Amino acid sequence: MIPSAYPSADEIARLSAAMLWDIQAVHFSPKDPFTLASGLPSPTYVDCRKLISYPRIRSTLMDFLTLTVMRNAGLEAFDNIAGGETAGIPFAALVAERMALPMTYVRKKPKGYGRNARIEGVMTEDQRVLLVEDLTTDGGSKVSFVDAIRETGASCAHTAVIFYYDIFPETKQRLGDHGISLHHLCTWWDVLAVAKDRALFDAETLDEVERFLNDPRAWQDAQS
Repeated sequence: MIPSAYPSADEIARLSAAMLWDIQAVHFSPKDPFTLASGLPSPTYVDCRKLISYPRIRSTLMDFLTLTVMRNAGLEAFDNIAGGETAGIPFAALVAERMALPMTYVRKKPKGYGRNARIEGVMTEDQRVLLVEDLTTDGGSKVSFVDAIRETGASCAHTAVIFYYDIFPETKQRLGDHGISLHHLCTWWDVLAVAKDRALFDAETLDEVERFLNDPRAWQDAQS
């Protein structure tokens, strides 16, 4: 069922960030940094996969994501909802259900046997596809997924995520240059604002996280 209420984007961002804190999907640890997939250190970490285990919050955020996409792109802008392997698959299914649209998913690489396909499910030429993922950092994986979708003859000009880092200035440029519009619910700045409002950490921790968000490359270089 398509949601009919339209909270403001700012209210969606605030509530989404608060819900991520509620289920401990976000973490701050400047003194003992996390190691990212890139191998670089970070005082922040987010795990949107946890959302699938919290049905009330999961449902609310999927309502928010559906509303955000429809408000930004239009109510009749898509014919197919594609999830990126693996984290985007459950969220794509939930958005597709709300929008009453077919759902597919995109592999990171061909599976190496059978049809050797990257697209699973039915995607046809001329369909307008929305790519759904859990989050985006620098946008690199989104470009790869979109290229796989476009190779089918379908079009893909939009991607929707629950969480957008919003700390790497090249991200939107990279996506824009590839003809992709990004839609998201909240960012690290929204998460930080909730942490400050709730006094979840001491001032030193919050200040250090803010230093990282303002210049992540310099912060990471200082840790080496």
